[in-house]
Amino acid sequence: MTTRRPRDLSAERSALRAAADRLLKGTPLHSETCRLTVTELLRESGLRRDVVYGDHKDLAEEFQARVRAQQRTPAISQSLADENAELKQKLSDTAAALAKERQITAALRRLVAELDLELNAMRENAGAARVTALPPRRRMGRNG
Repeated sequence: MTTRRPRDLSAERSALRAAADRLLKGTPLHSETCRLTVTELLRESGLRRDVVYGDHKDLAEEFQARVRAQQRTPAISQSLADENAELKQKLSDTAAALAKERQITAALRRLVAELDLELNAMRENAGAARVTALPPRRRMGRNG
């Protein structure tokens, strides 16, 4: 004959409440999906279904009511959604800034190419035309 150890109803209730709090905060220890269901509450608490529905059905119903009151969106999920929206906006702004910089860079490349052509043309024509070199720039000291 097997002996059963006595159940600690208070510890079971504490485990259910702690599991419900963790699921609603979005910080589960045992649930992989973090869904706000009684099945996930059972998985998170480590208790069997017959134990919960037999002795602690009120806590399962309380959990379901808290989920409905939270409109099925855990606080952590809402904060992640807000952060995601903010990051999407930053990404959009960065992409727009990058597109603008690429336009500027393309214009500068065209300008450099044009100036390079002019410089080469001037070098080729330097023998034919008399070009006077400008005196070197004088550096101005601290006093002007």
